[in-house]
Amino acid sequence: MKSRFLQWLHYPAWKFRRLVPQRIRRMLRLPLVIVAVGTVAYPLIEGPKWSLFDGLYMTVITLTTLGYGEIPEPLSKAGRSFTMLLAMGGIFVLFYIATEIIRTVVTGELRDLLGEEHMDDELRHLNGHFIVCGCGRMGRIVCDELDRLNRRFVAIDTKGLDGPWNFTNGLYLKGDATEDDILRRAGIDRARALITALGSDAQNLYITLSARLLNPTLFIVARAEEESAEPKLRKVGASTVVSPYLSGGHRAVQAVLKPSVLQFMDMAARPEFADLQMEEFTVAPGSQLAGQTLGVCNLSQEFGISVIAIVLPTGEVLHAPPGDIVIEPGSVLIVIGPRSNLGPAERLTAGRQGEKN
Repeated sequence: MKSRFLQWLHYPAWKFRRLVPQRIRRMLRLPLVIVAVGTVAYPLIEGPKWSLFDGLYMTVITLTTLGYGEIPEPLSKAGRSFTMLLAMGGIFVLFYIATEIIRTVVTGELRDLLGEEHMDDELRHLNGHFIVCGCGRMGRIVCDELDRLNRRFVAIDTKGLDGPWNFTNGLYLKGDATEDDILRRAGIDRARALITALGSDAQNLYITLSARLLNPTLFIVARAEEESAEPKLRKVGASTVVSPYLSGGHRAVQAVLKPSVLQFMDMAARPEFADLQMEEFTVAPGSQLAGQTLGVCNLSQEFGISVIAIVLPTGEVLHAPPGDIVIEPGSVLIVIGPRSNLGPAERLTAGRQGEKN
């Protein structure tokens, strides 16, 4: 109890301003104004025998309806008239303030402010999360996939939610993602990646540029509606550009010409299939695999997984790498195998602490 009281004493003024609506804050000043007027008015009306403290005392007992007595001497007719006005005005103001506070609570305005304060507190503690710009059809699918993978994310949209927010791992932030303040509030300096999935290439271009300037190392995935937008998005800082129509067209053709291949790739990419999973592991400098050949590591026999490609630190991709290839620190292993076996293999690539006992 004592710690809570001390915490309240040190409660920042900016949090008080955020939690209390501006209309209520203004009304809370009215009692102070009335007390100040009464403190000065009594000595002016009653003469030099009355000090400012006497005026303050008389004002307080009048407003609180205590009325102990008139000091230092009985009030004059003018003083009693002023006291009646002060009492009626004070009661009216206090009643009006109480009514507004109750209305604020009943209408949910206070609840919304408390919810916003709670969300800001969560945003300040996020680290290594994802930022999704746009909650349209594609944005919703992205949020659903991140939530299913238990990844923390922040979704930003200007229109508000069309339905309930059912994502347990995500926070919804209403605002314009093209504004730097909104991106900073979403924790872009601490984010792992940003996905901009708006339907406008111009907006995605602007968000990509802003995000790259705010966080030069951020991984950015941008949506492109027109084919001509892809080189522009890459030029302003997009790490990867995704075209839903282009990808959908390719999948439609693959579904007709190579249905088994498409089914296999879908199974490997979706986490609900435990028997087959495709994943990528980054080899840390302190990993047991760093500096070893792929044949010596023998991941296939040790963990039952297959290395189908290696992305070298230079960006070069080696498909079906041979056994004599040396695994360099910083390389990315693209593997496929049972999901239960991928965890131990990932710990092995992470560093010395991930080795088997």
